[in-house]
Amino acid sequence: MIPVTKPFLPPRAEYERYLDGIWNRNWLTNHGPLVNDLELKLKKYLGIDHLLYLANGTLGLQIAIKALELKGEVITTPFSYVATSSSLVWEGCQPVFVDIDPSTFNIDPSKIEAAITDNTTGIMATHVFGNPCEIERIEAIARKHNLKLIYDAAHGFGVTYNSKPLVEYGDISVLSFHATKLYHTVEGGAVVTKQPELLKRMAYLRNFGHEGTEAFNGVGINGKNSEFHAAMGLCNLKYIDGILERYKANYHYYLNWLSKSPELTFQKIHEGALYNYAYFPVLFESENTLKKVKAELEKHQIFPRRYFYPSLDTLEYIREQEVPIARNISSRILCLPMSFHYAEEELEMVCRIVLRTLKFSV
Repeated sequence: MIPVTKPFLPPRAEYERYLDGIWNRNWLTNHGPLVNDLELKLKKYLGIDHLLYLANGTLGLQIAIKALELKGEVITTPFSYVATSSSLVWEGCQPVFVDIDPSTFNIDPSKIEAAITDNTTGIMATHVFGNPCEIERIEAIARKHNLKLIYDAAHGFGVTYNSKPLVEYGDISVLSFHATKLYHTVEGGAVVTKQPELLKRMAYLRNFGHEGTEAFNGVGINGKNSEFHAAMGLCNLKYIDGILERYKANYHYYLNWLSKSPELTFQKIHEGALYNYAYFPVLFESENTLKKVKAELEKHQIFPRRYFYPSLDTLEYIREQEVPIARNISSRILCLPMSFHYAEEELEMVCRIVLRTLKFSV
């Protein structure tokens, strides 16, 4: 079976050595030494000054919304994982969708200003599949209208933009370390900001508002992560360069094969990006073709995934909005299996089935 991804796992003995330390210390959570060590090592690896390790990326979005005191309307994208929109609704905000660019799949900055009203307090943009947004244009709009800016960088681990870490942009960027990501801590996430006072505020929010053991600084939530998850993150970080190299090789292997077909198109990666190649999305000419290819792959125990389907404007708790490009792209896009573990022979089988189903001879 070839699922859409298989998580990287380090040598078991390396993880167990961390477990021995956890057992000896009997310190399981609440900002233990492994959590602190992981935060330091992630900051060093990513080239950033401020990062908080969290239980998951969704909590990161919610904490970012709280820290920036967003309310009313927040402009966002309909083409993202559901957490981007559901976090806004959960925090009492109203997502206002702006349609996407049909080649990059990111929010289209040329359409943002038309969506701004007196009730708009922020922008939440997603770096879709780790592909950087048009950052300069979005940030110029945010400054002009005095809007806070959050980037959902769940897919953006290790990506740089114009030689700077992608997560340095915006007021806050949010990472996911879920097991499906190329770098994971089983479950986990992080918030990143360049603003020390904002980091301090999020640190309170992460831990119930605790200011010591007997005082509180505002309302908080339990966003902490455990020593067991941090141990996995520390193990996996040792291998991340090799993981990124394998993903890049697999991405280009797919591209080499599938670009032979005139019926397929691929995401346009921002030219200013040093990309992480975390996903391989394929855009088909029609939804019917996508369904035929997906069914044929599944007959062979190959399980791609329709990221991101359906378009988020179709959610029952979102008011109706017109985003025809996002709906169209969402109906025709399929992510092929990507993992450190997949050999070229497995990728070749995927490609041959796709091309054969398209009636393209190889």
